Amino acid sequence: MTTVHEPDGDGLATREPSGAPASTPLLHPLVAAQGIARALGRPVGAGMSGLRHFWRALGPGVITGAADDDPSGIATYSIAGAQFGTQLLWTALLTWPLMAAVQMMCARIGMVTGRGLAAAFRQKFPRPVILVAATALLLANTLNIGADLSGMADAAEMLTRVSSAVWVLVFGTAIGWATLRLRYATFAHALKWLALVLFAYVVAAVEVGPHWGAVLTAVVTPRVPRAAWPTLVGILGTTISPYLFFWQASQEVEEEKAIGRLGHQRRGATQDEIVARKVDVGLGTLFSNVAMFFIILTTALTLNPHGLTNLETSGEVAAALRPLAGRFATLLYTVGLLGVGALAIPTLSGSAAYAFAETFGWRQGIDERPRRARAFYGVIVLSLLAGIALDFAHVNPVRALYWTAIVNGVLAPFLLVGIALTAADRELMQGQPSSRLGQTVVWVTAVLMFGAAAGMLLL
Repeated sequence: MTTVHEPDGDGLATREPSGAPASTPLLHPLVAAQGIARALGRPVGAGMSGLRHFWRALGPGVITGAADDDPSGIATYSIAGAQFGTQLLWTALLTWPLMAAVQMMCARIGMVTGRGLAAAFRQKFPRPVILVAATALLLANTLNIGADLSGMADAAEMLTRVSSAVWVLVFGTAIGWATLRLRYATFAHALKWLALVLFAYVVAAVEVGPHWGAVLTAVVTPRVPRAAWPTLVGILGTTISPYLFFWQASQEVEEEKAIGRLGHQRRGATQDEIVARKVDVGLGTLFSNVAMFFIILTTALTLNPHGLTNLETSGEVAAALRPLAGRFATLLYTVGLLGVGALAIPTLSGSAAYAFAETFGWRQGIDERPRRARAFYGVIVLSLLAGIALDFAHVNPVRALYWTAIVNGVLAPFLLVGIALTAADRELMQGQPSSRLGQTVVWVTAVLMFGAAAGMLLL
């Protein structure tokens, strides 16, 4: 038995390894998939295929990675391709390892401490500091929800000819109902399937017919035109976003609760569980950045050559694509907007709710009934209602995204410093701190984000 000791004075807890022993090489794909599934407490059936085992094993990492490509992010990437062609394609390669390192560190904090990110911060930092961060997160997420609802509604109007105002209400109400009524296992399963919609952007780009030699040249020869610096800052801020930090850690706790681990049983993690989550997070962030790459490529090959560079929203991009990329590619782009919006908005509202609940010690969790976690669900409903109100108040979604970028750009580097310090604390991390490589990458990311924040404020 592998025993995980907890030196925080709360007692002694043990975690039986739920996967194969650490010394067992998981080389065959089926064996590897089964090992990952067991490590995460997923059911393993004798007649199941390796692919099915693997799909069952994936969870918070894939959901969080896909949620990064929300309609607002899609608009940012689309406009980057429209304005600068293929010159910023290389950014997808840069952001993948940075995003993966940050999200894995957040996942490790949730898995090892048994707490969400804000709750872990409370062990190291004053509550007023955490409250400021949670408030800034709620503000930025609410603005982002408004912009995302607007993008989804515009896409639905293009498909149905029904007014976008109606769709804002429909989507806002449906997402709120699902968050309030569905149990975590059902909720997470639905979000995981929605993540597959990201492949629509790969198909859309291939449908356009790129010249792959020229694409490869653009990727391996990074260039940043002087006018592209604000866009580069926007890409970095969109990819490495504070709401993803909180959501990732809190979903690790939800995963533990969903398989019956309570209290001290959630402390510590086996090596198999850590490795399994690395695979999950690595694939989730890979999907996110692959989608980002192909979104930039699609608009670079269609809108940029025709001088359509002054688009401001994902809806405008979709409308401009129709005569240039064809109806099928445009349909994929539009359907993708709906899918990722339905995935991202619960993440945005939920991450703020977790941050406040962990800061104040409220009862929390998607499996909790609303009457038992009124404050937690109150934050979710408040952010959704405020997002809907922004659309009916005719707040410019581009302006909302600008202020979201400002708040997130200032907040993210400070959070990264807190994450790095927390993950390096051996006592808080139950003797399982993040690796030196992981810590180095996150510190480098924090420095880049501080530079991005300074550039955003000064440019």
